Amino acid sequence: MFDLQGFAHLLLSGSVMTIELALTSLFIGLIFGLLGATAKLSKIWIFRKLATIYTSTMRGIPELLLVLFLYYGGSIILMSVMERFGYHEYIEISPFIAGVAALSLAFGAYATEVFRMAIQEIPNGQWEAAQAVGMRPMQIYFRIIIPQVWRLALPGLGNLFLVLLKDTALVSVVGLHDIMYYASRGAQATQEPFTFYMAAAVIYLGLTVVVTGVMLWLEWRANPAERYGKRLRKQMNKGVQPPANTI
Repeated sequence: MFDLQGFAHLLLSGSVMTIELALTSLFIGLIFGLLGATAKLSKIWIFRKLATIYTSTMRGIPELLLVLFLYYGGSIILMSVMERFGYHEYIEISPFIAGVAALSLAFGAYATEVFRMAIQEIPNGQWEAAQAVGMRPMQIYFRIIIPQVWRLALPGLGNLFLVLLKDTALVSVVGLHDIMYYASRGAQATQEPFTFYMAAAVIYLGLTVVVTGVMLWLEWRANPAERYGKRLRKQMNKGVQPPANTI
């Protein structure tokens, strides 16, 4: 019933490719975002300027154009560079690499602002207290600030990842064998576009539900105080008095 005239296993294969593309882009994009936020808050003006140019440029270019530019323009740039070393063969960038590069750059630009706001939410007193006990700036950043940043940034990053997951469909225009690629091929082969695009929509919706559930769990895990408070309120509602040292 759900064989979709032989295309069901291809859509499943495309789903795996979509997940791989989204997770890889997420990992690299988080690095870009954290570096961009650090640069924007840096005391060195050139770092701040470069980060501003990066975020303004990436947020101003549609992701589809970015994918096309990196896929076609990247090959041209690579061939121009390699010709200087005597290599004259055609170089083609894979759709997966072009997609990861484009989506990571776009995600990182938006994540930069999420991380920046999260870092600024942390009181300056924590920096001063850490410096008072002799911690170096890098130690403060990675041992005191970053662990708190994740808790504050998780809701915003979760929303950005949902957008990233849907933007993976754009990479099908350069031949990546993802969900939309196989849905389009199935629609053309069977002349039933509604069926295949509806199947693609259901798959994307299912992935979105799973990601939303994971993000809610991560937010719950990142906030132990809220977990303890809920457990304490449940105990009090049942008539169980909390330990004296918790009041």
